Amino acid sequence: MWYAVIFVPVALAIIYSAVLALWLKRQPAGSADMVEISKAIQEGSMAYLNRQYKTVAVVAVVLAAAIWFTLGMAVALAFLVGGIASALTGYIGMNVAVRANAKTAEAAKKGLFPALSLAFRAGSVTGLLVTALGLLAVAGTYYVSGGDIAALIGLGFGASLISIFARLGGGIYTKAADVGTDLVGKVEANIPEDDPRNPGVIADNVGDNVGDCAGMAADLFETYAVTLTAGILLGSLTAAVSGSVEFPMLLGGVSIVASILGTFFVRLGKKQSIMGALYRGLISSLVFAAIGFYFVSAYAFGGSYLPIYLSSLTGLAVTALMVVITDYYTAKQFRPVKSIAEASKSGHGTNIIIGLSVGMESTLLPAFVIALGIFVSYALAGIYGVAIASVAMLSVAGIVVSIDSFGPITDNAGGIAEMTKQPENVRKITDALDAVGNTTKAVTKGYAIASAGLAALVLFSSYASEVKNVIFDLSSPKVLIGLLLGVAMVYFFGALTLRSVGRAAGAVVDEIRRQFREIKGLMEGTAKPEYGRAVDIVTKAAIKEMIVPAIVPIVGVLAVGFLLGAEALGGLLIGVIAGGLFMALSMTAGGAAWDNAKKYIEDGNFGGKGSEAHKAAVTGDTVGDPYKDTTGPAINPLIKVVNIIALLIVRFLH
Repeated sequence: MWYAVIFVPVALAIIYSAVLALWLKRQPAGSADMVEISKAIQEGSMAYLNRQYKTVAVVAVVLAAAIWFTLGMAVALAFLVGGIASALTGYIGMNVAVRANAKTAEAAKKGLFPALSLAFRAGSVTGLLVTALGLLAVAGTYYVSGGDIAALIGLGFGASLISIFARLGGGIYTKAADVGTDLVGKVEANIPEDDPRNPGVIADNVGDNVGDCAGMAADLFETYAVTLTAGILLGSLTAAVSGSVEFPMLLGGVSIVASILGTFFVRLGKKQSIMGALYRGLISSLVFAAIGFYFVSAYAFGGSYLPIYLSSLTGLAVTALMVVITDYYTAKQFRPVKSIAEASKSGHGTNIIIGLSVGMESTLLPAFVIALGIFVSYALAGIYGVAIASVAMLSVAGIVVSIDSFGPITDNAGGIAEMTKQPENVRKITDALDAVGNTTKAVTKGYAIASAGLAALVLFSSYASEVKNVIFDLSSPKVLIGLLLGVAMVYFFGALTLRSVGRAAGAVVDEIRRQFREIKGLMEGTAKPEYGRAVDIVTKAAIKEMIVPAIVPIVGVLAVGFLLGAEALGGLLIGVIAGGLFMALSMTAGGAAWDNAKKYIEDGNFGGKGSEAHKAAVTGDTVGDPYKDTTGPAINPLIKVVNIIALLIVRFLH
C-alpha cells in the first residue's frame, strides 16, 4: 500500500507529462517569422541554461567531495541526486515552455480558449514534473538508503544549491534584460515593449524563461523536496505513531493525482475569465487533495487520524488564503494596484513611494495567515502537525507551478505576436493572457515564500531537537547576536542581488544605445538589430553576478556555526526566517503591483500609453522588476539553504 500510493502517482505524472509534450509537439507553430523568433528565444534560453549548469556543476562537485569526506558517501550521493533532479526539472520544463510560445500565439487565431488551453498544458508539464521528480527523489533516497535521514538532508542541500543559483542567475538575467530593454526602448526611444526594432527584445523574452520558468521550477522542486524531508524528519523524531514517517510521502502521492485531475477543470466560464479558469483548476485540485488526505490519514493513523487530517486541511487553507491575498495586492482590479496608478499622475517619486507602501502593507495579512496556520496545526498535533500542514501546502505544487509556468509562455507569445505584427484580435488575446500571467507569477511566488517559511520553521525545530542541552533564549547574548546576524544576512544578500541586476542592466543599456546609435535605419525599421549581442552580454553578466550572492549563506552559516557555536547559529536561523519572510513577501507583491499599475494605465486609464503617468509607471515597474523577479524569489531558497546546512553541520558544533 505504501509503495503504490507513493510511486504509482509518480509514474502517472511522468506519463501524463510525456503525453502533453507529444501533443504540444504536434501543434502548429505559425508563420516562418514566428518560428524564427521562437527559435531565437529557444537558442538563447538553452545557451544560458547550459552555461549556468556548467558553472554550478563545478561548485557542486567541490561540495560533494567535501560532504563525502566529512559526512560519508551516502550523503554526498544524495546531494548529487538532489542537485541533478532539481536541474532536470527546470531543464525539461523550460524546453517545453520555449517551444510553446509561438504555438500559443498561433492558437490565439482560433480564439481565447485554444490559446489558454495550449499555454496551460505546456505549463502543466513543468508543474507535474516538479512534484513527480520531487517525490521520486525523496522517496527513492529514503528507501534506497534504508531510511537514512542524513542522506535526505544531503538531498535537500543539493536541491537548495541548484535552486539558489537558478533563482539568482535567472532572476539577474531576466531583470537585467527587462530593465535595460524597457529603459532604452520605452523611455528613450518611445517604442512599444516588444517592438522588433529594440535590440534587447529577444534577451528580454529569453529572461522570462530562464527566470520565471526554469528558476521557479528549481525553486519549488527544492521547496517540495525540503518540506517532505522536514516532515519525514519530524515524523522520525517526535511522532511515535506507526506510519508517521511515511505519511508525508503519502500526501505527496495523493496530491499528484489531485493536481492531474485539477488540470481537466481549467475551463472558461460564461464570463470568459482567464483567471477564473485557472482558479477553477486550482480549487478542484485542493478539493481532490482534501478528499484524498482523509483516506490516507485514516489508513495511516487509524482511530487517531483526525488531528493529523485537520492539520493537512490547515495547510490547504493557508494555500487558498495566500492565493487570495496575493491576488488582491497584485491584480489590476483592486485598490493596491489602482492606488499606485493613481499616484503616477503626480510623478515618478509618488509612484515609488506608494509602491513601497503597498509592498510593505502586503506582508501583514500573510503574516496573520501563516501565524494562524502554525497555531492551529500545532494545537492539533504539535510540531508534527506544523510539518504536515507545510507538506500539505506544498503538495499541490503541481497545479500551482502549472499556473505559474503559464505566465512566461503567454508573455513570450505576446512578444512574438507583437514582433510579427499579428492581427489586432490575436494581439488582444495574447495581451489578455499576458496580463493574467503577470498575476499568476506573483501568486505563485507568494505561495512559495509562505510555504518556505513553514518549511523553515519545521527545519529549525529539527535543528533545535538535534542540539542537546541548548535552549534558544532571547536573553542569551549568543542567540541575540545570531538573530541580528541572520537579519543582516538577508539584507546583505538583497543588496548584492539588486546591485548585480543594476550592473548587468547597465551593460544591456549601453549595448542597446550603441546599436540605436550606430546601426543606420534601425529606428526606421529598414535594418535589423543584432539581437545576439544583447543575449550574449546579459548571459555573461548573469553568470558572473550570481556567484557571490550564492555563497553568502554557505559562508555565513559555517562562520557563525564554527566560530560562535550552535546557540548563535540557532539565533541566525531565526533571524533569516523572520527577516527573509517579510522582505520576500514585500518585494514580490510590491514589484508585481508596480508592474500591473503600469498595465492598468496602458489599458487607457490616466492618459494611457505615452502619458506622464505612464512614464512614471514605467519607472516604478523598472524598480519593481528586480524586487519581484530576482531578490524576493531568491530569498526563498536562502531561507531553506541556511537551515539545511545547519542540520548538516550540527553534529560538529560545540
